[in-house]
Amino acid sequence: MTKDSKQPGWPRPETAQIRVRRGGQTDPPRYETFEVPWEEGMSVLDALMWIRRHRDSSLAVRYSCINANACKECSALVDGKVTYLCTARLGGKPVTVEPLPRRLLIRDLVTDILPAGEHPPEGSGTQN
Repeated sequence: MTKDSKQPGWPRPETAQIRVRRGGQTDPPRYETFEVPWEEGMSVLDALMWIRRHRDSSLAVRYSCINANACKECSALVDGKVTYLCTARLGGKPVTVEPLPRRLLIRDLVTDILPAGEHPPEGSGTQN
């Protein structure tokens, strides 16, 4: 198949824009927009990992599927809808990614995922 402007979906974008909410719990919300290389089937998590590797290693995002084969930790808002970052796909239009609502914000896209009753008591620690 050749790149022909008459075919549906052409021209395909070579890059995608991703707008990410940044900051911590006490910081005023701010957004940063990144341009990332785009490939067919690329997930929002793929784009965020590219940003961490190539543009801003301070971007905080939670995921475990790649290293620990665990799931359901990469939840966030993508264009206002709660979804898994690994299943949300990038397309030809800009995407906005924000932390989960109604969760304690830690930083950037990382929120507290422990249920309220599972937090350790205040002042307790694992060190002796």
